[in-house]
Amino acid sequence: QVQLVESGGGLVQPGGSLRLSCAASGNIFSIIVMGWYRQAPGKQRELVARITSGGSTNYADSVKGRFTISRDNAKNTVYLQMNSLKPEDTAVYYCNRVPAFLATDGGSYWGQGTQVTVSS
Repeated sequence: QVQLVESGGGLVQPGGSLRLSCAASGNIFSIIVMGWYRQAPGKQRELVARITSGGSTNYADSVKGRFTISRDNAKNTVYLQMNSLKPEDTAVYYCNRVPAFLATDGGSYWGQGTQVTVSS
C-alpha cells in the first residue's frame, strides 16, 4: 500500500514563498509521473504541476512561472517551490501519482495534504 506524506504548508502573505515536500513509500517512485494537486474550499481538486521520471515538467496556466516542481528519486520525494503566492493559491495541497493511485475500495488514494493559506 502506497503512503504519501505532504508537509511544508502554512500561512504566508501575498507575494511570499513556500516549499512543499512529499515523501512517498514504495519502490516504484522513480518510474512514475508525480504531481501536485490542490483543492480549494468548494472547488474540485485540480492538478497544478507534474513531473516525469526523467524530470520533464508541466504546469497549470494559473501557476506557470511561479511554481516549480522537482523530485529526488533517491529520497522518494517530490517538492513544490511556490513563489509570488496569491490569495487564490489558498488550498489544501496534495501530491500523488498522475493519475492518482487507487485505494483498496477502488477510489483514489490521497494523503492528508498540507494546508496553504495566502492572506495578509
